[in-house]
Amino acid sequence: MPELAEVAYYTTRWAAGVGQEVLRMHTGPKARPFRQTAAGAFRALVGTIYSGARTHGKNMLFEFAPQLWLTGHLGMTGELLAGPPEHEPTAHDHLVLYTRESALIFRDFRMFGVLRLEEWAGGPPPDWLALPPQIQDAGFTTARVAEALQRHARSPLKALLLDQHWFPGIGNWMADEVCYQLRLNPAVPAGTVEAAALRRVLRAVCRKSMETIGRDWSDPPRSWLMPHRWKAGGVCPAKSCGTALMRETLRGRTACWCPLCQPVA
Repeated sequence: MPELAEVAYYTTRWAAGVGQEVLRMHTGPKARPFRQTAAGAFRALVGTIYSGARTHGKNMLFEFAPQLWLTGHLGMTGELLAGPPEHEPTAHDHLVLYTRESALIFRDFRMFGVLRLEEWAGGPPPDWLALPPQIQDAGFTTARVAEALQRHARSPLKALLLDQHWFPGIGNWMADEVCYQLRLNPAVPAGTVEAAALRRVLRAVCRKSMETIGRDWSDPPRSWLMPHRWKAGGVCPAKSCGTALMRETLRGRTACWCPLCQPVA
């Protein structure tokens, strides 16, 4: 599933439609992406003005004036695109919003993504405002990180990092990256991790990810684990290491780490 920076990047693709009126729309015949809102309800977007987007972790929010909000997530294979106003929908284009200058497209091959339409005056809908603090927010404090570690003290660190209630936007590769930069094995019990260090690394990883992937899909630093973790025969990027990376399933997700820099306790 796309993670924090990837979701932020995808939402920028709809920037072509900001300030424009939705003239017509298309919804695909598959109901699954609209399982929380009837597909026919999206006709209410016709005649509205697309005002812009924001993200919260893996969640997306699009504002359509005067008071309609499109929320949801991309699932595993969803993506957002902008095409020409004469765009012909493909079989996997589940929602297309046409403006005078562009077509705003939600495409999802495996249909794990979700789109919802909400009407709410005066600002974002309550369920959006109730989301937990993002990692870059002031409310993401050391005390909050410590609470997560204490409540789930026996959980493997990586498994806890994937919990969106505590760490919104963190997914598989970002959790591996955080563990790598802490030089901790992904299976280490969360209760043994120092909260201030975890918060510092989480914020640094999120910041750099947003500056690279989130801005223009460019790669994060080569010194990170991320550019090497998917490679067959990938090795640790640390200059003094070069050890072959390990991969194992941990709580149903593939974890990648360096056995020398992140030894099992």
